[in-house]
Amino acid sequence: MTTTALTAAAPRTEHHPEWLMLRAAATGLQALQAQDGSVPEPADHAAAATHANAICAAVEALTPAFPHDARYLELLVSDFGRWVDGGFGVPDFLDSLLAFQPQKHRIDGLQHLVVFPMYTQNGSRSRLVEAVLIEVIWPEFIAGLEQGEYSNKLFVPIRFLDFTSGYDTNSAVLFPETVAVRETPTFTWGAIFADREAARFRRVLRAAADITRLELPAEAEELLANQDLTQETFVMWDLIHDRTHMRGDLPFDPFMIKQRMPFFLYSLEELRCDLTAFRESVKIEKDEDADPEARRHAKLVQYAVIFDRIFRFAITGSRVRNYDGLGGQLLFAWMHQHRVLHWTDSKLSIDWDEAADVVVDLGARIEELYWRSIDRPKTAHWLAAYELISGTVTPNPASVWANGPAALPLDGPPRGLTDQVLDDEFPLSMFYEALEKKMRPVIESTAGITGSSDTGSSGTVAAMNAG
Repeated sequence: MTTTALTAAAPRTEHHPEWLMLRAAATGLQALQAQDGSVPEPADHAAAATHANAICAAVEALTPAFPHDARYLELLVSDFGRWVDGGFGVPDFLDSLLAFQPQKHRIDGLQHLVVFPMYTQNGSRSRLVEAVLIEVIWPEFIAGLEQGEYSNKLFVPIRFLDFTSGYDTNSAVLFPETVAVRETPTFTWGAIFADREAARFRRVLRAAADITRLELPAEAEELLANQDLTQETFVMWDLIHDRTHMRGDLPFDPFMIKQRMPFFLYSLEELRCDLTAFRESVKIEKDEDADPEARRHAKLVQYAVIFDRIFRFAITGSRVRNYDGLGGQLLFAWMHQHRVLHWTDSKLSIDWDEAADVVVDLGARIEELYWRSIDRPKTAHWLAAYELISGTVTPNPASVWANGPAALPLDGPPRGLTDQVLDDEFPLSMFYEALEKKMRPVIESTAGITGSSDTGSSGTVAAMNAG
């Protein structure tokens, strides 16, 4: 790990002239690129070369401000030069990607200049040249957690300083696997924009609490008031969530890589990781020997997991195989049916003294399912997973799966079972249908949000309530 003496001598901002030149050139180049990142029209090559050369000139001018990324930026210029000289075919930026290693410099406030032809998850599916100016978020209590029980050498929490259009979207991650390369390398890092996660959480929670008349605990009110506190809370949540994907009594392939499986299995995997973060936060909060800041944020992680899951996840995105949405529905229904969450007299309330144990119990149910998975055939595991979810969230009345094993084609390949899963196998409840209509404008408004964005107003909420 690099020492804390490593800093950029002159931090760059979104107003720096070389950055503005770079961003403008990348935007101009995007307009000429096809989905695979190439510039297919020969008539556009001269303009593309002008933009690429401007990017390279800006990168070279900015390099002294990023000594920790000097080799990467040098190879970035070389990759652009090779792409230009090769006639703007499908880009290959493997050399510069391999040299970019932000996980080696997790220092609070350290900046990176990131330029690659890449798609952005929950943003653009085209591998266009994107440019992002970012800053690392690495408070001392997070460094202590990571050096202790929650080691995760690949995890890099960051915040936006500025970005091109691919990130003026819902994308909150920066992953190396999105970059256009000639061959797939071993991935050694993954970065998450905690400022975007925190800002959209605050906007959504403020609106949802007003609409449902939910009285927030004092600590949760702090999250609404303090962007820095909230993004540090999300860093803690993400640290534990991210490492959980690789740990535990897992099915043989929990990520279901290159396999076609029922989307509800993804729901359980993502929810398992969130509920592990919740459970570990309960443990840290109760540990009197833990760092005081870690204990403070541990309590806040619990609020963040519950509120983000039940208010944003459940009603964000389409109803086509929405696995994060289903996870939010499952958590809400589980808490309601275990009588710690109440919708009475058109008012939402939560019994916080009992809520933690109930949420931890749901995580334990999922872990029991996973533990038994290695002793079960694939089909039996799928059926058990469906039984766990459908025991709490009501399936679509048209569902074949809801009729049990006798109604399913168990004698054929697993694909036949997957084909029987409806796009909206678990529709929204009446509560969520009503909530979604009121929340839709505020959720849509969070696209492109950052930590410096305005996080909403009482006037916006009043307008939604009137509608």
